[in-house]
Amino acid sequence: MKIQYVLVDHENVQPKDLALLRGKPVQVIVFLGASQTKVSTELVTEMQSLGANGRYVRISGNGRNALDFHIAFHLGELATREPHASFQVVSKDTGFDPLLAFMKEKGITVRRSASLHEPVPVDETKIGRVLECLRGMVKNRPGSRKRLGSAIAAFFAADPLAPGEAERLIDELLRRECVAVKTGGKLAYSLPAS
Repeated sequence: MKIQYVLVDHENVQPKDLALLRGKPVQVIVFLGASQTKVSTELVTEMQSLGANGRYVRISGNGRNALDFHIAFHLGELATREPHASFQVVSKDTGFDPLLAFMKEKGITVRRSASLHEPVPVDETKIGRVLECLRGMVKNRPGSRKRLGSAIAAFFAADPLAPGEAERLIDELLRRECVAVKTGGKLAYSLPAS
């Protein structure tokens, strides 16, 4: 299973509900500015609940964008060491976006979000692949959400999906009305032409 690294810009965002990540293949790194002298008890407790999957990085100097440069450096190190991992920078600072766009061009799964639990945008290429595979299954399409999730995971067996990604793809199919849930949880399909 692919690991996800969550790098938190604590000067910019003070995340809540880190404990929800407990037990998942996630490493949380909270970056603290040199002049940040206080961290909330809630954050400390939630980070402790993550055990070895949560750690702090306190930068040593001050300066404009000093914390951002530290995050960018760590992000680059992690991506070099673990190119198949996925990365999330939690910051409201859009200054990260050009770097993340460059990383995406290099095939690295990375995104920025303004909060820890902001919805993940759906990858259009993956939605296209799912629709193509489902169109090819005319007589034996999955009849339940659980079976559809298993089928979607199988579509990407060569390059496994991130945790929760199959569910996000199903949610997007429902939102686009390509799939509908009927009485008793049975699925009905209305797939667009290719």
